[in-house]
Amino acid sequence: MAKSQIASQTRDTRTPRNNSRGSLGRQRSRLFIAIICTAAILVALGAGAWLSIKAMTIRDELQAANALIAPLKSEVANQDTEGAISTVDQLRAHTAAAKQSAEDPVWALASTLPGIGSNFAVVAEVARSADDVANLGLAPLAKVFDSLDWNALVPSGTTTDLGPLVTASPSVTSAAHAVRASSERLDEIDPSGLWPQIAEPLVEARDRLREVTGALDASADASRLLPSMMGVETPRNYLLMVQNNAESRASGGIPGALAVLELQNGKFSLGAQSSAGEIGTMSPVIALDEVQQQIYSRRLGKFMQDVNLTPDFPTAARTAAAMWERKTGQHLDGVVSVDPVALSYILKATGPVRVSGPELSQVASLGLPTELNGRNVVPTLLSEVYAKIEEPRLQDAYFAGVAHEIFDALSREQTDPKGLITGISRGVTERRISLWSASESEQSIIGTYPLSGSIAGPSVPAAQFGVYFNDGTGAKMDYYVKRTVQLIRECPADGYEQTTVRITSTNTAPADAATSLPGYVTGAGMFGVPPGSVQTNIVAYGPVQATVETAHSDGQRTEFAPYFHSNRPVGVLAVRLAPGESKTVEFTFGKIVQHTKPNLVVTPTVQDVKDMTLPMENEVCG
Repeated sequence: MAKSQIASQTRDTRTPRNNSRGSLGRQRSRLFIAIICTAAILVALGAGAWLSIKAMTIRDELQAANALIAPLKSEVANQDTEGAISTVDQLRAHTAAAKQSAEDPVWALASTLPGIGSNFAVVAEVARSADDVANLGLAPLAKVFDSLDWNALVPSGTTTDLGPLVTASPSVTSAAHAVRASSERLDEIDPSGLWPQIAEPLVEARDRLREVTGALDASADASRLLPSMMGVETPRNYLLMVQNNAESRASGGIPGALAVLELQNGKFSLGAQSSAGEIGTMSPVIALDEVQQQIYSRRLGKFMQDVNLTPDFPTAARTAAAMWERKTGQHLDGVVSVDPVALSYILKATGPVRVSGPELSQVASLGLPTELNGRNVVPTLLSEVYAKIEEPRLQDAYFAGVAHEIFDALSREQTDPKGLITGISRGVTERRISLWSASESEQSIIGTYPLSGSIAGPSVPAAQFGVYFNDGTGAKMDYYVKRTVQLIRECPADGYEQTTVRITSTNTAPADAATSLPGYVTGAGMFGVPPGSVQTNIVAYGPVQATVETAHSDGQRTEFAPYFHSNRPVGVLAVRLAPGESKTVEFTFGKIVQHTKPNLVVTPTVQDVKDMTLPMENEVCG
């Protein structure tokens, strides 16, 4: 056979063999890809199942931890030390389990995936924050909780050992710092691009954490301030002002009884007692800033009765202290203000007090109660005392005697500490109790809380509105005035928010008030207001940088006095009401740059604050 034929046959026989090998290679390649894809699918399914298990674990553990918050609050409130420590231990176990699941390698890998990874990362951050709060916040507090005698930390007539509080202060401060750091980390997360099932719990966690942060910050500040302010280092003297809501002033009522509250090593007692009338007229007047003198007149620095025509309590307190020191020569370390409604809250904790003493012997036969309690102290001090005692000097003596008896009752062992703290807290919340310290360092801390009564600064929310009442009758008729205050959020104008403040006032005095009520109560027309009628200067504050644009009275546009105080717009309008008459005044504020929910503050009166402030209304915008 020829070589060419043999070569041809050889090539022919080899060619199919090569084709077979190529086909086999392609089959193997497809099989390999299929195996890889199948494996990837299985891995993905496995990872998904694993992530699902971890997600449910994190959810269940955080829900279990959250369910323990209410019992923990109750245990702390009831001073159940063992129960609180046990609950904190359980809470820590749940947050640790949630954090461990969120630190799983598969979960960490999922957090890096484009598009969806941020959702896994946020869940991990929430779990870490919850664990930090439990371990760095609640656990240290649980350790010091057992060392504090909470009953001994309330006002007392005996020396109080504040050493444990001083010792606990670093732990409380450290806990507050740790929780705040966690809160700030969550606040930095933008929930807008997250899955709804992730975004909603995130927002809820942030809101809860803000509440805890605020409470811990307050506890830390109190642990630093209380020992020094209660006279542990040096004795302290505070001017106690009892504001009389029957004659309204912006921060509550005209200062009635005055007394010096003396504190040394936690023990308090009442020193010198006086009244606004006895302080007399300041000449020269106490120096004040020009803006407040323009709005509220020079009477602010002239008469003790008028120091709180301004709603800014630090100004009023500083002025009152200056007047007291000029009159008596006694240095004061601060001013504490309280009204009869707040005293009624305190009396619920102390129990009733008997009104006695030589200064009250002249009024014993006039039919006033000889025993005061949480129910009758308000009508007695704000109404009956004026109906049955005609002489102002004796009225002041009765006020002073009642204040002395109530504060004396605080030193008794039968005072309910929990009830007392609840009553004081309610008084602070309703702005019936205010505090100012002459120490700049102490006041800088107090000024971050509503307790300061400030109209500007860190304690004032960005979108705060304020409505304040100053009596223009020169009498005690505000006991009969009922008011409601409401915010109406209107449709934006020129891109800015606009809000109207609506104030409705009603004089509920009897129709024959001019003759049936004592002249001291009606004013007897001495200041140009007919007896039985009530005249009030309504002062409305808007948020910083806004403008007060218009005012209406019963729907009719009316003139008003516009001002600016601490960069806040102010509108002032006088309203006069005959017995049975009602009027509605509206101030409209524009150019509001704040987009947060508005906050409303009002002068505390005889009314319950909840009855006075109505829910905010929102216009329907097209």
